[in-house]
Amino acid sequence: MTRAGGAEQPVLADRARSRVRRAAYRLQLGVDLDFAGAADLAPYLARLGMSHVYLSPCLQARHGSAHGYDIVDFEHARDELGGDAGFARMCDRFHAHGLGVVLDVVPNHMAIGSGNAWWWDVLENGRSSRHARFFDVDWNRVRTEGGLLLPVLEDHYGRILEAGGIRVERAGGTVRVRHGDQLFPVAPRSLAGLLAPAGERSGSALLAFLARAFAALPLPATTDAEALESRHGDVAVLKRLLVDLVESDERVRCAIDDEIDRLMHDPDRLDDFLSRQSYRLAYWRIAARELDYRRFFDVDALVALRAEDPVVFRAAYHRVLAWLEAGLIDGLRIDHVDGLADPETHLERLAASRPDWLLVEKILVPGEALPPSWPVDGTTGYEFLHLAGGLFVDPNGERPLTAAYRAFAGASTDHASIVARAKAQVVDGLFGSDLRRLTDQLGEVCRRHRRHRDYTTADLEAALRAFLIHLSVYRTYARPELGSIAPVDAGRIDAAIAAARGAAIEVPPDLFDFLREVLSLRVRGPEEARLVERIQQQSGAVMAKGVEDTAFYRDARLLALSEVGGDPSRFGVAPEAFHAHFTSGPGPFEGLLASSTHDTKWSEDVRSRLVVLSEIPQEWAEAVERWHARSRGFRSTLVDRHFEWFTYQLLVGCWPIEVERARTCLSKAAREMKRRTSWRRPNAGYEEAIESFVRRLLSDPEMRGELEAFVQRIDPFGRINSLALTLIKLTAPGFADVYQGCELWRFSAMDPDNRRAVDFPRREGLLDELEGEGGAAVGAALADDRTKLWLVRRALQLRGDRPECFAADAAYVPLEAAGRHAPSVFGYQRGDRVAVVVPRLLLSRGVDWGGEEVALGSGSWRDVLTGQAWAGGRLRVGALLARFPVALLEREDGSS
Repeated sequence: MTRAGGAEQPVLADRARSRVRRAAYRLQLGVDLDFAGAADLAPYLARLGMSHVYLSPCLQARHGSAHGYDIVDFEHARDELGGDAGFARMCDRFHAHGLGVVLDVVPNHMAIGSGNAWWWDVLENGRSSRHARFFDVDWNRVRTEGGLLLPVLEDHYGRILEAGGIRVERAGGTVRVRHGDQLFPVAPRSLAGLLAPAGERSGSALLAFLARAFAALPLPATTDAEALESRHGDVAVLKRLLVDLVESDERVRCAIDDEIDRLMHDPDRLDDFLSRQSYRLAYWRIAARELDYRRFFDVDALVALRAEDPVVFRAAYHRVLAWLEAGLIDGLRIDHVDGLADPETHLERLAASRPDWLLVEKILVPGEALPPSWPVDGTTGYEFLHLAGGLFVDPNGERPLTAAYRAFAGASTDHASIVARAKAQVVDGLFGSDLRRLTDQLGEVCRRHRRHRDYTTADLEAALRAFLIHLSVYRTYARPELGSIAPVDAGRIDAAIAAARGAAIEVPPDLFDFLREVLSLRVRGPEEARLVERIQQQSGAVMAKGVEDTAFYRDARLLALSEVGGDPSRFGVAPEAFHAHFTSGPGPFEGLLASSTHDTKWSEDVRSRLVVLSEIPQEWAEAVERWHARSRGFRSTLVDRHFEWFTYQLLVGCWPIEVERARTCLSKAAREMKRRTSWRRPNAGYEEAIESFVRRLLSDPEMRGELEAFVQRIDPFGRINSLALTLIKLTAPGFADVYQGCELWRFSAMDPDNRRAVDFPRREGLLDELEGEGGAAVGAALADDRTKLWLVRRALQLRGDRPECFAADAAYVPLEAAGRHAPSVFGYQRGDRVAVVVPRLLLSRGVDWGGEEVALGSGSWRDVLTGQAWAGGRLRVGALLARFPVALLEREDGSS
């Protein structure tokens, strides 16, 4: 294993790598695909040429989870998918077909709820829980506020309680609290108030004794290890005695039930009982400012783990590392690495377990590099997505498309301003409670330094807010415990502080200076270290929600650019920039190369079609004006022109798309924009207007005809773009990530649209056809699903046949093209025996191949996609691409 930046480090594994890497196939496990179903795909994936299967999270998640990221138990594979035994059988089946297994793991958070035994223990025992240290909870605030805040109620607490929406119930010998389908434990000491009168009524001396024993338990505030274990031992014995008594004595059962019934008919007494719990149920809206625990982003139902604690790390990874040690899995993909307090230490611990492949979900903004000291193979490939996708964006279309967007929608195209406003909105609206916690921590730090102790809370909050808004990357990676910070991170902090100072002129300048000193580790101490860690964790969440999930929906000029990890102001990538990345970039490239993922807003085929609009901006603008005029009769005034522009791109990009799919995608987009509606404050009237607009738009025959005609105009060029992008992904340095289903044409929008069930039997059947006829019919019909499948199959087959040409140290050499349309030819050579040639920007340049040539090395070459043979030297591009839109050439053995 090598470091991300390419510097050699000691091999971490005693064993040799078990499988040569070619490509990984991402499977989204869930209702439509369980462990047995995934296992059945092993023969197909092996025949397709994959070397690895890349699985979505497999540990026990909340019942009915659509994605598996809401984990409730780190010790077991998901029961709904087949449990531990089913998981083992699946992995064995993959291995039997030569496929390695890479598992997506979630170290940052867990789902709260009754299925999470760790969280249940915290709710039952408060600070005295064995698992209190597991979660990122502000225990000082919990102590002063009288319980851990749980914002789970749909209205104010008092109203819900008085309406009977909170109930106490008995299940066997266990008493618990219920609100709807949510269950909560009861603090052991509080049972005394129910058991004592029930003991008198039933005449049970044992029940009376248990009531006194529960009342005598120490308050749930101790954290002393010995006292904590003693308390838990006493509670366990008392609970067991209570269960046995209830099961054996009907009088006791009836007496407890009667007492619960009396409690439920007395709101004051019920309120008093609930106040004795280690938590307090509250209206969900107050989470934005008052939450006591750190969440995953803004999801109240996902509580953050303290994975930096070695005890928590061992508990969270126990099962996964056991699977790794047993050889069931081969590699790990670490979800949201930026949410960890100390990513490098976390990754070092994992690397010590010797995974064959260690990947991180790290979103690098343009120009950012992975920290070179991380002991990982690479990222999941968003940087490649934008680098390669940008090749097919026509920079000449930027000015006219921008003018058209402004003229039609009246919308800003200053992406930096859009981002700043969006980040400000999410900091205030979604992360208010997190900002409050950071403000309290900064205040504590300031109080330790006499020159800075007198800032107001408003000053502290404003300074932090401005810094989070203006940090240009997801986070920095200062390591307070080591006193180390990379110069590049120090520079980013300086730039963010400078921008923040200019935006928040009401904040005392010396406060910004002090904050910079703390973040840059020039002022150090235990409280300072905790503050730095928390700010670094929080900045990634602000970036994700502010940019990915807000600004990218607002900056609709060209939606293909508004994608995870991208920068919509970066209008196209020059071929020279792409080549430079692989010839003078960080290398070696051992990570994934992505084009579609479960998190992308648009599949590769949608983006490849939409970028064609950059080649015909005037034609697109005229079409939008026509559709605007045609839809006037059935479009509410609530649907503004910006949303219209967005809608027409979605429909064109995903066409053909049925009404319900379009409605779901546009409703989500409207909420993510956070202008007239949002997830936290849905605007029913506005959303009904959107739904009506989409339904009437797609039920109008003339409108459908116009959309169909426009798509037919650009679709061939979009498909050629996608084939070119796919071939680059399959042959560039690194390893392709093929998202499930995308080996065929697949036009998907954002989650959950991109999680739609995949018709695998059809894909297996098409692969059978290709193998049967040798691909003879491929290329005749560009829209034929077999065309893309053939490309994937043949490219991966070549990688298997010529592994030396795709090794980490294999050469990457740009190919030179000549002729009038040379800029529309892109290519490179891998090693000394493989060459790639693809077209780009065909529509805008009206390319009719003439004398364009591309220079190959000498010898005999064969296009593995068409079977045609070519002599080396200068090849005519028109002839080379006559039978298939892209070319993948192999130098024949014996040639030189």
